[in-house]
Amino acid sequence: MTDAVPPSGPGPLVAEESLLGPVDEVARALLGCWVVTDRPEGQVALRLTEVEAYSGQGEDPASHAHRGPTPRAEIMFGPPGRLYVYFSYGVHWCANVVVGPAGRGSAVLMRAGEVVVGESLARARRPAARAARDLARGPARLTQALAIGPDDRGSHLLDPASAVRLHAGTPPPQVSTGPRVGISVATELPWRFWESDAPSVSVFRAGGKPRRGSARQDGRP
Repeated sequence: MTDAVPPSGPGPLVAEESLLGPVDEVARALLGCWVVTDRPEGQVALRLTEVEAYSGQGEDPASHAHRGPTPRAEIMFGPPGRLYVYFSYGVHWCANVVVGPAGRGSAVLMRAGEVVVGESLARARRPAARAARDLARGPARLTQALAIGPDDRGSHLLDPASAVRLHAGTPPPQVSTGPRVGISVATELPWRFWESDAPSVSVFRAGGKPRRGSARQDGRP
């Protein structure tokens, strides 16, 4: 692993136009893209290996945007390419890419990735990880490895000056689809997408009722 993004690594920043399609198509296309964070202690970058799509405009009852642009979800209704960060179960942070036209309220949850730059720094942030595949294996671990938190809410992922950026990458050779994780409504939608056989993909857990006192603070946007 290197301490900076190698020239042969990620492509250019993702184009805003590529985020404007149907949320499930955009989510699938984000697999293989790179998420890069620059912090005072160094840089970490990962390739996305698992994502989930969440639609807006009242179409998706599993989405935070289902009730409209509430104070919590208002960023989801902004322009595409912004970072929606929220607290899950009062325990950890989750990060999402806002997609679709402004006002629609769609987002893609970044569920898992493979750390390809700054592994030593990611390991320092994730000391419990037993192997490299576990550094960003799940949405909470992903934000920990990248040091993404509440101060990054609303960051412009497509701005070269941003400390958190989304770069084009190489699409995986094979993609699998299935139900989203940890939800109890709209479970029929196969809107979780992952790189087939990637060791960094998180373990699937079927949905259920939220924990007491944590309504709508689950692992989804």
